[in-house]
Amino acid sequence: MKLPRTYTLKEIAELIHCSFDGDENFPITGINEIHQVEHGDIVFVDHPKYYDKALESAATTIIINKQVTCPEGKALLFSDDPFSAYNNLTKHFAPWAMPQGNSGENVTIGNNCVIHPSVVMGNNVHIGDHCVIHPGVVLYNDISIGNNTIIHANTVIGSEAFYYKYRPEGREKMHTVGSVVIGENVEIGAACTIDRGVSGATHIGAATKIDNQVHIGHDTFIGVKCLFAAQVGIAGCVVIEDEAILWGQVGVTSSVRIGKGAVVLGQSGVTKDIEGGKTYFGCPAEEARGKYRELATLRKLPTTLEKLGL
Repeated sequence: MKLPRTYTLKEIAELIHCSFDGDENFPITGINEIHQVEHGDIVFVDHPKYYDKALESAATTIIINKQVTCPEGKALLFSDDPFSAYNNLTKHFAPWAMPQGNSGENVTIGNNCVIHPSVVMGNNVHIGDHCVIHPGVVLYNDISIGNNTIIHANTVIGSEAFYYKYRPEGREKMHTVGSVVIGENVEIGAACTIDRGVSGATHIGAATKIDNQVHIGHDTFIGVKCLFAAQVGIAGCVVIEDEAILWGQVGVTSSVRIGKGAVVLGQSGVTKDIEGGKTYFGCPAEEARGKYRELATLRKLPTTLEKLGL
């Protein structure tokens, strides 16, 4: 998320009541979650496992809960609770503002589109030319849809990220301020759900086709010409490269990469990065030929044990 202007380190520190290390005039231009940070962004880190990742990332300002030496060319904000400090920043710059009616502010609809009754659109929704949006579709704030795209009935695009911080009294929700960007010639089936990015964007590449009841988590990047069958579930921060195919009920854990042209067979579970150009099956998903040999061996196991007198 880009800020409305360049802020100084001192200004941000005063907003979230933090001490800091760095030039008080150090420039800050954006706020982003670790997976999508750019130069000029603030990121937060609150776990030792990720200190180095945050400090070495492209982010130039880090909210952190440990006194560490400030890396050259960067600035630090010290907080006992970086998650809440980050949340307070995003709420300050992008408070929740879904409109009450069927259409928000700054909505643009291209030429020759068909927008059926009962479609709800939030603020900053941009629909390209020759699109069809079927009844019951909900487009939250900050959605961009390319030309010649079809979205079927009761699909929800731009719902908030499933992202919580454990607290003794419950779970604190991450304030979601990102967007969804959908390319041209995409078709999205009925009753699908696509979450917006935490502070960046969820991307659906051009010419990708998505069946009914598919879920795509926050900050996921999907390439061009992908194909997803019904009831696929994709967690947040996943990268799926061009022309990948996920068949029915495939589940994908967070922060993994699926290579170009990979095919994942039905009801498989992707739990780690997989290479492109291969076919996968099982949970955890492995190359299909090897997995089928394992299954064939298991089927023979009772007979083998009987022959051995076991």
